[in-house]
Amino acid sequence: MKLKGYDNFFLVVDDLEKAKKYYKDILGLEIKFDFSDMGMVAFNIGNEEAAIILKEKNKFPDTKQTIWFIVDNVSEEYEKMKNKNVKLLTPPFPIRTGNAVEFEDPFGNRFGITDYKKG
Repeated sequence: MKLKGYDNFFLVVDDLEKAKKYYKDILGLEIKFDFSDMGMVAFNIGNEEAAIILKEKNKFPDTKQTIWFIVDNVSEEYEKMKNKNVKLLTPPFPIRTGNAVEFEDPFGNRFGITDYKKG
């Protein structure tokens, strides 16, 4: 698999509004997008494209801290990972910018890959 860069860093929170205030008012981060109704809010880190995305636990009960990486083609990488017996958590699924897949390493760390096929 060729990882081209970081996409996003997902963090789990119990109270999205409280967390949003902390990251905005205490850490001084700028909101990149706010999908509070869906249980997510993202914050910019300087000029980086990758963001910190907070996911509310009661809307995403099975979520864990997750790092996503960018690849050229999620479907192709999914097939390669399947053939290598990677613990895949999802089949490829659409997101606003392309496609994604989540998986875990043998130690329970969660990762994802995404492409920008919707450009």
